[in-house]
Amino acid sequence: MSISRRSFLGKSTLAAGSFYIVPRHVLGKGYQAPSDKLNIAGVGINGKGLSDVNNAFNESVNNIVALCDVDLTRAKPLFEKYAKAGQYQDWRVMLEKDKSIDAVTISTPDHNHAAIAMAAMQLGKHVYVQKPMSHNIFEARTMTEAARKYQVVSQMGNQGASSPGTQQIVKWIDQGLIGKVHTVNIWTNRPIWPQGIPVPTGQHAKPSDIDWDVWLGPASLIDYNPAYHPFKWRGWWNFGTGALGDMGCHLIDGPFRALGLGYPTEVEASIGSVFISGNQPEYIPEGCPPSASIQLKFPASKKNKSAVTMNWTDGGLRGFHPDLIPANDPIGTADNSNGVVMIGTKGVLTHATYGLEPRIYLNNGDKIEMSKQEPNNLKEYGHQAMWAEACKAGFNSKEHKDLSSSFDYAGPLSETVLMGNLAIRSYTLRTPIQGQANRFTYPGRKKLIWDGQNMKITNFEDANQFVKREYRAGWKL
Repeated sequence: MSISRRSFLGKSTLAAGSFYIVPRHVLGKGYQAPSDKLNIAGVGINGKGLSDVNNAFNESVNNIVALCDVDLTRAKPLFEKYAKAGQYQDWRVMLEKDKSIDAVTISTPDHNHAAIAMAAMQLGKHVYVQKPMSHNIFEARTMTEAARKYQVVSQMGNQGASSPGTQQIVKWIDQGLIGKVHTVNIWTNRPIWPQGIPVPTGQHAKPSDIDWDVWLGPASLIDYNPAYHPFKWRGWWNFGTGALGDMGCHLIDGPFRALGLGYPTEVEASIGSVFISGNQPEYIPEGCPPSASIQLKFPASKKNKSAVTMNWTDGGLRGFHPDLIPANDPIGTADNSNGVVMIGTKGVLTHATYGLEPRIYLNNGDKIEMSKQEPNNLKEYGHQAMWAEACKAGFNSKEHKDLSSSFDYAGPLSETVLMGNLAIRSYTLRTPIQGQANRFTYPGRKKLIWDGQNMKITNFEDANQFVKREYRAGWKL
């Protein structure tokens, strides 16, 4: 009987002393057996994808065997660095042709995450998927269930989840230092790309080095436009998930993890308007708004034992200083552009993006900073590298269970983030008032009640169209 290298890496439960692998100590110090290396493929390899591939490669601890990007010009830096790796423009061709691949990093625009990850998982390949894990709630749930079904190691690319700061936040909350948390305020300066603008128009010649059909993937078929690729796709619902999708998995992660939160039960949104001509705001349902305010409510968890109200603002809007924080102390990042404040019965905990710079202000006037809390004993920060090591250890390994953002955790977190977008899009739904020109009612501008288990808004049926998307023919999950 033979066993493939891929199936061994992914699903083997054989003891470490099995004859299939020669232990390192037999081969000599510093020697790494070929079987200790993971064969990694990267899809979407510029921007964030460049660092995802490099960090998973981990200075030659692993192999990069295949690279794929729809934009061949932007792919050049990694194509040249890993010249021995197969080079592809269509990830479907890559997965079909290269049977040596053990694991795949996926760093494409949001709308392609689920299609690529599902195809890879169905082939038994481990997946690292950039945040947010998916474009919509249905995809996040489907991917979470698929990772369990196919027994693959998974990780979402919210790298701050593995930072010492995030681990310190969890430790402080577990110690009960600020008591039961009842309110969380989160804010970001995103979008830092055009958002709240009219739909791009005009005819544009597609560069010959871009495969636009593969870039579109499951999204609605539209002509190439440089207003979308690269980077600016984030502000359009056809492709992106807006400011909340870009930063939510980074900023919401701290309280979501530390407080042991699950699915929210209620969500409500309000969005900023854009006036271009006249005294009526622009109506651009295809695009994300310039700013938004979202409130999510969670029931008491086993960890926190208090209901939690989470307030999110973007577009540069943020909540105000809690009374316990001195007026001249920053909240969140040093420039206050991104941050989190958790308000509890005994004090306030604040931190910056990626869980960095956590601080506590107690009701008795004391201040606690991370430097006083044994930071050297905290786990090393290496989000992609730890995923690669877990892939080699296998689905049932301790290494997999210890990952900070496997899909079992990242799925519910992503669903929470995407719930805010469901509320934003529901807010824009309108119905003409009969007999009154340019007058509308907006039935989605209310608190929405969410049944998380069944992925359904129970008090406004039209909102449920945003739980999943319409998939272009040939691109369904």
